[in-house]
Amino acid sequence: MKAMIELLFMSLEVENSPIGRFFNPRSIAVIGSFREGYFGGYVIVRSLLKAGYEGAIFPVNPGYREVCGIKVSASLRDIPGKADVAVIMINARSVLPILKECADQGIRSVVVVSDGFAERDEEGARLQAEMVSLARSLDLRIIGPNTAGVVNTANGFNPCPYEAGYYKLGQGVTAVCAQTGMINPQAFPYPDMRFGVSKICDFGNKCDVDECDMLEYLAEDGKTEVISMYLESIRNGPRFLNLARRVATRKPVLVLKAGRTAEGAKASESHTGSLAVDDRIFDAACFQSGILRLERFRDIFDMPKIFAGQALPPGNRVGILTVTGGVAVMAIDECAKQGLCVAKLGGRQAKALEELFVGLGKNPVDVGPMMAAVPKAFDLYPTILSTILGDDNVDALFTVLWATPAGNVISRYVETYEGLKGRFKKPVVTWIYGPDGGAAAELGKRLELCGFPVFDTPEKCIRALGLAYRYKRYTARGKTA
Repeated sequence: MKAMIELLFMSLEVENSPIGRFFNPRSIAVIGSFREGYFGGYVIVRSLLKAGYEGAIFPVNPGYREVCGIKVSASLRDIPGKADVAVIMINARSVLPILKECADQGIRSVVVVSDGFAERDEEGARLQAEMVSLARSLDLRIIGPNTAGVVNTANGFNPCPYEAGYYKLGQGVTAVCAQTGMINPQAFPYPDMRFGVSKICDFGNKCDVDECDMLEYLAEDGKTEVISMYLESIRNGPRFLNLARRVATRKPVLVLKAGRTAEGAKASESHTGSLAVDDRIFDAACFQSGILRLERFRDIFDMPKIFAGQALPPGNRVGILTVTGGVAVMAIDECAKQGLCVAKLGGRQAKALEELFVGLGKNPVDVGPMMAAVPKAFDLYPTILSTILGDDNVDALFTVLWATPAGNVISRYVETYEGLKGRFKKPVVTWIYGPDGGAAAELGKRLELCGFPVFDTPEKCIRALGLAYRYKRYTARGKTA
């Protein structure tokens, strides 16, 4: 009971922290235009209402009387209550006076969506510096400017300023943070992300709140188990790496760093007004601090799946169950790149598989010939899958599935995977192919709803296992240090 009370107080402390207020406000002031369209205050108010946010919403603009059935106040001084967070979408030069009004009204957390600051030109950079100086003197915390804002799926707090066409996001354990609005709802189909998401934060120009602040907050956030970031620069390298080292012993920290080349680093300056860090130094620092580097933008959303709900691999030995030999060869190549090896099946398991069908007793286990030669061969598939996973020589499994709309193949696969849940403490990753894209997508959806991640290429499946293995090694190293 005492532990539960302590956990409750810790959770409340995190939610009420300076960063926690951005995600857990009891009320929000929205300052901007409320003209119907695809961007602006009208979109934010509608998004909050449809996402199920239950806090108070205070629209502010002297030129409007009502938006979405809510009275619009002429100024922050006129709102019928206290706002915990303010979202500002006005001309850049008008932002500073509004910040003063926020402070006067006791608002300490501000999201500045407005652009025209350091990402624009030298004059914008000077204006941004003035804004930071003012915010510090007023004890304000700012996300942005030039940001698409934040999301918290646990409480329906989705003040997205861009029309996404949907409003509710599935709850999950992964937090996604980035120096780009390309991670926000208007740019990514989160309803298709079957493992869900916990928090989203676009740092924008990160004039104040940055990756270090978010790492510190997410480390204690009870709804977040995996942290995935896209960064173009790191403001305070030593602090970031020290934080990552501590956080990574408890939660995986995945980072995609742009600006790896001189040309990319220069481009990042014009995007968010930030300076990039030398990529070779960052790579070495990641290895030391336990950060898992990502390779492609889509990885920000896909790779966390390997950590959401499955056990880490006890070692680097991979079992491969396939219906096509060519994909097995590609998987073996990728295993070598990721520090993984192809498992050698134990004698008992190899014998059992060989008795089912000649040729199955070696890894990769190719069931293609069996499927073509044996009537009702699919009846043997659950046994084959369980035999491989039950082998102590196998630490993780990569499966290749052929999805066809014929018969009840999809439902049989789903039944087989459902039978695996909770039986083996080893990760399983899957790639699906077939003549019908709809059937493959449906099978992938149903498997992920069962808790088994599906990736869109064989190579990505193996890269995910490689990340899980590297993280396992890092956490083990931390326990023995």
